[in-house]
Amino acid sequence: MRNPFRYFNSSPEVIRLTVMMYIRYPLSLRQVEDLLFERGIDICHETVGFWWNRFGPMLAAEIRKRRVHHRSCSNWRWHLDEVFVRINGKMHYLWRAVDHEGEVLEVFAALSD
Repeated sequence: MRNPFRYFNSSPEVIRLTVMMYIRYPLSLRQVEDLLFERGIDICHETVGFWWNRFGPMLAAEIRKRRVHHRSCSNWRWHLDEVFVRINGKMHYLWRAVDHEGEVLEVFAALSD
């Protein structure tokens, strides 16, 4: 398999860090640029956008692969939240199944009596 980072002057670690900061946190391209500049990495926000378009799908596939593998492990946990909510003036039960990473697995709402 060929190295996808072979034509870039920046190291693969910097590229991965940049793309993961933009994907993982609700930051703009300029905010990622500022955070990297504070850490001594001088990269333009347009470069961040280019790297995100170029390497985002590849990194997302790696994350999905790790999540599928991680879910098959015995360490995978989930819990059920149950709350009462008022919808259009009527009380409802709301159940949410949430895994250990905070990802919502299922949501179910039912009218309470």
